[in-house]
Amino acid sequence: MTTTAEAGALTGVSDALGLLKDREQVAERLLEASARHSFDPDRELDWDAPAEPGKWFWPPELVSLYDTPMWHRMPEDQRHELARHEAASLASLGIWFEIILMQLLVRHIYDKSVTSSHVRYALTEIADECRHSMMFARMIKKAGAPPYHVTRVHHNLARVLKTVSTTPGSFACTLLGEEILDWMQRLTFPDERVQPLVRGVTRIHVVEEARHVRYAREELRRQMVTAPRWERELTRISSGEAARVFSLAFVNPEVYSNVGLDRRAAVAQVRASAHRREVMQTGARRLTDFLDDVGLLRGVGRRLWRSSGLLA
Repeated sequence: MTTTAEAGALTGVSDALGLLKDREQVAERLLEASARHSFDPDRELDWDAPAEPGKWFWPPELVSLYDTPMWHRMPEDQRHELARHEAASLASLGIWFEIILMQLLVRHIYDKSVTSSHVRYALTEIADECRHSMMFARMIKKAGAPPYHVTRVHHNLARVLKTVSTTPGSFACTLLGEEILDWMQRLTFPDERVQPLVRGVTRIHVVEEARHVRYAREELRRQMVTAPRWERELTRISSGEAARVFSLAFVNPEVYSNVGLDRRAAVAQVRASAHRREVMQTGARRLTDFLDDVGLLRGVGRRLWRSSGLLA
């Protein structure tokens, strides 16, 4: 016999499910969009063109040290060098996240019908991410900068994440890795101060990632309605911890040493920078608003997001 409380809970779940878009219809629309707007970076971009003198590899306002005392003391050519290395650092971080994402997506579809549109779109997204990772790697090489790897601790934490992540946790981490970089890239590709190759790379990534974000948002919303309570609670904690790691790994501190700066002093000034804090929180705001709406920013999870510096 169903109690009043249980009946109320079931009604709430039923109402929430009624607001969800049909999974197959969403996937079919995304597949149609993929057919219309997918790119081959090897053909679309001019990889042989030399870098244009005086142009940035990343918008200066998005460089981590922008508007700090150290930035104001740096000569212009050193600022450009820092932007070049930070672009390589962010591309390296993007590759790391995309490799994690591809594994999480494969796990997600492992037990699902291979003929469904939902699975077909997941496979399409995995193919997109393969191209993106190769594109980012080629951009790093073309820029003449080294690849920047995350710390061994963060690298191994990701191994754990890939093994134990819940399905909603996987999609929350997907959005974390995509939406902040996407916000920055939307400012980058129309910016005529930036190198044409970097603008081309970010344009392709923005167009294709818009579909990936839609897919992840729709599935995370569905999962947060249907998942058991323990899974929702674990997802709040794991996404908060992922946000903390992401904020630490966002720019590899080696970039400062590689352009002739004092690494410790540079890291301290970035952490103290009101401008940098505003950039990161503005970049994360659309994501944190969404995560709050689906019930992820509660309790310990919200405290972890605050400690990451990404939640205003």
